Amino acid sequence: MLKKIKQTALRAFKMSRGFSLVESSRWRCERLLILAYHGVSIEDEHLWDPSQYFSLDEFHTRFQLIKDGGYNVLPLDEALQRLWTDNLPPKSIALTFDDGHYCFYKRIFPLIREFGFPATVYIATFYAQYQRPIFDGASSYILWKGRDSVLDGRAIIAQDIKFDLGTLNSRRQAWSCIRDFAGRNKLSAEEKDALLARLAKHLRVDFEEMLAKRVLHVMKPAEVSEIAEAGIDVQLHTHRHRTPDQRALFIREIQDNRRAIMEYTGKTAAHFCYPSGVHCTSFFPWLKECGVISATTTETGLASRSSGPFTLPRLIDTSFLSPIEFEGWLTGVAHCLPNRPALEAISKTSRAGVSRRRAERRNWSLHASK
Repeated sequence: MLKKIKQTALRAFKMSRGFSLVESSRWRCERLLILAYHGVSIEDEHLWDPSQYFSLDEFHTRFQLIKDGGYNVLPLDEALQRLWTDNLPPKSIALTFDDGHYCFYKRIFPLIREFGFPATVYIATFYAQYQRPIFDGASSYILWKGRDSVLDGRAIIAQDIKFDLGTLNSRRQAWSCIRDFAGRNKLSAEEKDALLARLAKHLRVDFEEMLAKRVLHVMKPAEVSEIAEAGIDVQLHTHRHRTPDQRALFIREIQDNRRAIMEYTGKTAAHFCYPSGVHCTSFFPWLKECGVISATTTETGLASRSSGPFTLPRLIDTSFLSPIEFEGWLTGVAHCLPNRPALEAISKTSRAGVSRRRAERRNWSLHASK
């Protein structure tokens, strides 16, 4: 109900020229909209998890709205420097992409070149080196692909339990049990990959096709080098997609991540994005110690000079956000309306994605101690 009311209000405000008044105001000129994205489907990921993935056509429409609206798309570093010195051009935005998935290289990078937009990719570098499907996401995706089947837990997790994968709740339960099994048995990345293969075979899902199309993979080092050479800004997202609450482990994540990015791009990364948005004040001195100058969150809003450099808000754009709502955020109008957190306002279909991201806060499927 709130969503429909907001859409109606935004349409009425746009028709009364309210959008143009706000976007050209001094208030909007003092603020930066940092847009955050995860991916565009290589296959059918947008049907599995529309809270993270767009179809290619939907995403192209987003870029077209930005271009047609005459928004100033700035490189992240320049945008933040100008924000902090009160020197932003009107209608400023910055584009950020989390994780460094292969779909960025395959789907998004060609669009960025077509539209001529600068962009930042926050990459978690472990899977750039390992080049296998990301376990948490891939296990959820395989369960969804096999939703016409019944999963026999004895064949996968050594438990006498069956899951009818035709329902969302049952898929969630199966996914939770699979993750718990992997964690309880401290499976290595290789063992988790073998578990994915067994799961796919059991559910008659073509795992080899997933591998061939590189669904839920991270870009290869050579691909990261290629996009960086073409002007894409590659920045920090931790090496293993985790934020340990111990200083030594936290700093190690930044150092390993930065070292890999330097190897791929020849540049020292200094901007950071919290994996899954998880952050606390104890991280701030550690980030400073590592020479990090900014950190973005998953908190919704426009950034201003009063935003802390390590608590920068963004708009997590998803396909659940209608075009009028997206325009509302571009202009700044939506910032002034009552807003629930973006991930809490999505439809029931995508709540499995939310649960998955909460699990990813604990471990993105990597060796926790390596």
